Order: sequence, then C-alpha cells, then structure tokens
Amino acid sequence: MSNATISSIGQVNSAGDANALFLKLFSGEVLSTFGRENQMLGMTTVRTISNGKSAQFPVTGTVSANYHTAGNEITGQAIKHNEKVINIDDMLLADAFVAEIEELKNHYDVRSIYSKEMGQALANKVDKHLLSLAILASRTTTPNVTGGNAGEEILDADANTNATSLIESVFEAIQKLDEKNIPTAGRVCIVAPDQYYQLANVDKLVNRDFSRENGDFGKGTVLSIGGVPIVKSNTATEVFATDLSASISGANNTYNGDFSNTFAVVMHSSAIGTVKLKDLVMESTYDPRRLGTLMTARMAMGHGILRPESAISIKTA
Repeated sequence: MSNATISSIGQVNSAGDANALFLKLFSGEVLSTFGRENQMLGMTTVRTISNGKSAQFPVTGTVSANYHTAGNEITGQAIKHNEKVINIDDMLLADAFVAEIEELKNHYDVRSIYSKEMGQALANKVDKHLLSLAILASRTTTPNVTGGNAGEEILDADANTNATSLIESVFEAIQKLDEKNIPTAGRVCIVAPDQYYQLANVDKLVNRDFSRENGDFGKGTVLSIGGVPIVKSNTATEVFATDLSASISGANNTYNGDFSNTFAVVMHSSAIGTVKLKDLVMESTYDPRRLGTLMTARMAMGHGILRPESAISIKTA
C-alpha cells in the first residue's frame, strides 16, 4: 500500500515552508484589526525614521504684521524656535504560541482568533498612550516656544453625568482653540462610550429640527459638536477617570498620570507627535524545538507632546 500524495495548501508550489501561504492571512488579520481598532494614531503628527533612538520635531513661533513707515529699512523680525525630541519606546509586542499537538486536537481554527486579538492588543496600547498624552498636553503650563500658549483644562463639575453641561464645555473648548488660532481641520473630541450615548440622547444633537443629519437617535450616533467630530473610544474607558500614575516599563516617554477626574478631550493633530522606527510587522514561525508555532506582531514607535495649546481636557474636579 502506497502513501497518499499530500496536496499542501500552505506551501509555495508544493515546496518549502508548509506555512508559507498562511502568513498572508495572519498578517492581513492583524493589519486589518489594528487599522479598525486603532483610533488615535491618525490624530497625531506622524514622522517615520529609518534609524536612531529619537527624532526632533521643530517648533516655531508666530510672525507679527505691522504697517511700514515710508523710508524705513525693513530688517526682518526674530521668530522664536525650539525643538521637541521624542524617543522611541521599547519594541511593542503581542505574541502567541500554538502547540502543534493541541492545534491538531482542536476542532476549530485558533490562529485567526489569536491574530485578531494581537491586532486589538497593539491598537489598544497605542491608543492608551496617546489618550494619556492628550490629557498631559492639556495640563502643560509651559509652551514649547516662549510667548506661546499652554494647554488648558475646563472645570465642569458634572460633565460625566450631564450631557447638556458637557456640550457647553465642548463649545468652550472649541472657543479656546479658535482664540489660539488652532486650525479647524484636524480637531476631534474624544469621549468614552458612557458620555457618547448620553450625548446621543440630547435632542439638539440628533433632532433634525436643530441639526440636519448630525446624528441618529435610533442608531445611537452623534457626528459632531460645533463642527468638531465626536469620537467614541473604548480605550477612553481605561484612561479617563482612572489613576495611571504608575511608571510604565519599556516606555521612554512620559505617558503616566492621574486622570481620575477627566472625562473628555478636545484636541488638534498638532498637539501630539509620533515617531515610527518600525511599522507593524507580523511573523508566524514554526519552532521544531518546541513543536509549535510562534506568532508575533510588533512595532517600534514613540509619542510626545508637540503643541500643548492644541489640547484641552474637560474635568469634573
């Protein structure tokens, strides 16, 4: 009796690594999940570097305009400059090991589940750091450029339970950004699901008599307040109203703080800078010494405050 000829669905042209063709599915799952779950990265100023441990972001002051007196020499004016250095954090890693014998015994595919979880884990960690930075930026009292503006916090005693009060505070934050000449494009307001659905119950935001196609009570959606998009973030539940003062192992930038009384952030993309050294990379490798497959997803990046005046948080105390 002869052995059966196996048609390997994982090999390229029936040769080489038996898992070669499975990598694309794994990579696609992680990439798509990360892209779907990550919200904050696109709300920052991103810079990619090919090597090094940090990157410099130039920060410039403003230019004033004055009337010219006929005959006077035009000599220019001194524009203030500074720099913000953002460090690369240690490698951010999500990993899983699947034993061959357990995978053979199992009656359903676990790799697709694990790959989605890995993408979610990376997205959550990045969002968590960026949301923390947004609050820290609003608390920064010293601008990067002398004579510039600092971040601000708005005190709203019941912003977490009173949607009408929260709306008023968001409008106040928008006004403050306008007064600081922060560009309109690129602004967002981030809230946790609790506050988001409270907003969805406010007639002025979802009733077409007040605002056409700004939200839908039946679908529980709110698009914007004062022209600023409202972003519902599940990660905000882990950051807002939480004490995250403990130091973070592997972080070479500051992300920790006590955010116990913060419930919303209105910010512009210029508030936070992101440096990427290594974008999201996925690998699935069979380990013959351990008879199993090691799946890893990793990235190397760092985040820091660029323009604190572009971030305003809303707190209850």
